[in-house]
Amino acid sequence: MSYIAASAPGSSGTLLMVVYMVAIVAIFYFLLIRPQRNEQKRISAMLSDLEVGDSVVTTSGFYGVILDVTEEDVIVEFGNNKNCRIPMRKTAIAEVEKADAASEAQSDSDKKSVDLKKK
Repeated sequence: MSYIAASAPGSSGTLLMVVYMVAIVAIFYFLLIRPQRNEQKRISAMLSDLEVGDSVVTTSGFYGVILDVTEEDVIVEFGNNKNCRIPMRKTAIAEVEKADAASEAQSDSDKKSVDLKKK
């Protein structure tokens, strides 16, 4: 009986340590691992939905328009110069603006400029 009474305080300390370890692992999962996985899923979905005509921003900060899409690479045209076409990896693309949204934004800005000219 004295053996059971002596081991009881030690086992509660071990149990408490296990609970702390589980809590620390859970905190790391929800603060570090889970958001990183969600970000990777978002990026892979963005890169798989690339289409010709989409406006992109590269990781180095250049703005361009996609001219051709292959499995791993894209050809991007930068600026107004039609001769500035550069093949690059899809992973070098940081942001994508779909062609439909870009054309709507352009038409909205055209309407505003026409309205301003009338006044």
